[in-house]
Amino acid sequence: MEEMSFEPLTPTAFLRRSGRVHADRVAVIDGDRTFTYAELWSRAQKLAGALRERGVQPGDRVAVVSSNSHLLLEAHYGVPLAGAVLVALNVRLTPDDLAWIVQHAGARVLLHDAPLDGCAREVERKAGVQRIGAAEYEKMVDGAAPFAGKVEDERGLLALNYTSGTTARPKGVMYHHRGAYLQSLAVAMQMKLDADSRYLWTLPMFHCNGWCFTWAVTAAGGTHLCLPAVEPARIWKHLRESGVTHLCGAPTVLTMMLFHPDAAKGRTVRFGTGGAAPTPAILARAAELGIDVTHLYGLTETYGPAVLCDWRSEWNALPIAQQAQLKARQGVGNVIAEQVRVVAPDGSDVPADARTMGEIAMRGNDIMLGYYRDEEATRRAAPDGWFRTGDLGVMHPDGYVELRDRAKDIIISGGENISSLEVERTLAAHPAVLETAVVAGPDPKWGEVPVAFVSLKSGEKLAEQALIDYAREKLAHFKAPRVVVFGDLPKTSTGKVQKYVLRDRARSLLGDKGKA
Repeated sequence: MEEMSFEPLTPTAFLRRSGRVHADRVAVIDGDRTFTYAELWSRAQKLAGALRERGVQPGDRVAVVSSNSHLLLEAHYGVPLAGAVLVALNVRLTPDDLAWIVQHAGARVLLHDAPLDGCAREVERKAGVQRIGAAEYEKMVDGAAPFAGKVEDERGLLALNYTSGTTARPKGVMYHHRGAYLQSLAVAMQMKLDADSRYLWTLPMFHCNGWCFTWAVTAAGGTHLCLPAVEPARIWKHLRESGVTHLCGAPTVLTMMLFHPDAAKGRTVRFGTGGAAPTPAILARAAELGIDVTHLYGLTETYGPAVLCDWRSEWNALPIAQQAQLKARQGVGNVIAEQVRVVAPDGSDVPADARTMGEIAMRGNDIMLGYYRDEEATRRAAPDGWFRTGDLGVMHPDGYVELRDRAKDIIISGGENISSLEVERTLAAHPAVLETAVVAGPDPKWGEVPVAFVSLKSGEKLAEQALIDYAREKLAHFKAPRVVVFGDLPKTSTGKVQKYVLRDRARSLLGDKGKA
């Protein structure tokens, strides 16, 4: 009997299929430009052909610095179709940082959109990379012969995603074709994407390859609505006029949306958020506006959201406060993930008692190959084959995990551990508080004390001592913040609060005896 043949898994297969099955349907809307799936498939093949004509060989790295645009979306298909490795760059990094990444990755080509022309020219000068701007890109794609190479090894390198590098040089996280393919199917299934879905790109496509929604929306045959910048007024305009069904983003993006003056109830929209857990006030406001919030959890090393708070319909009958407690949990591994563990320092599982803390550990198809050109960091990250996330949490009796803190964010005050997340959730419940972040500040007696940085809702006023007293009513006194600083919170391009910046501010406020 002749042996059956099997095709290696690769996310470019989704566009190959949708280019045929959904050929006449709208694939991408980017400003005044619209492409059908047949056109997107054709353009991706022509991009691959153009890269090959420019000398890009299998295994070469192609960098892209672009806002959410058809150019960056097409690169998610054209680059791997050329056999190359995609390096999607963080648009908010400095040219120096970007040049370092381009050189570390060994990228031969840099693609960019028009708004980032100046930045890209600086990177070209510093890194000596071949730069292709938006106008040249269009001419190159229009005139190229189509090419679609075959993937020989599904665990071959598909993309390099560089971590934020807040305390050291960023690390290049290696994604393989198989992981991206399976993760895309997982998010498509668990966020309920289909051919009628309209996905608004409020999440940067460069961040974990857009949590793999760059491929997932295409797998479902849905429409990509490109949004170059996160502006709540524009988001609400799209929600009113563009038939948006799905969007994702950091908690700060959700908060900005929910409390914007243009916010109004409309058709039900699914919002996937990762990071800080939604508070009761956030969930109540989202319910008022018809926004169905799904709590996700993951890291760059896990292709984005490898864990989700898998919601049960019977929980909808519970009071909002109780729903918030359940939704605060990060949850369970997604449909393609292995079971998430919470482990003690010796690698054993902690009791599933919702109290004993350990480090969250994961493994499976949605875990990186390792760190590019950094074998030692790779070994440290997975000492026994289980990737250590650096996040501390507990395991609930029903198998749902809940984060309690980043290991580096635990505040040790007088020998007692204080969870910054617990303090943040308490402060966020105050009706005047929009968002908050809590870090350790130095103290000559206790070693460290909590310092809270707080952003208030528009038009609200709140005294520092009033908020401290509020926290003391709900927490043990040693957990309440010693100092409260009001103002906007510094954030990354994906909306995560930059706690390392706040730790520096706390040290400046209270002295230089805090932890690094």
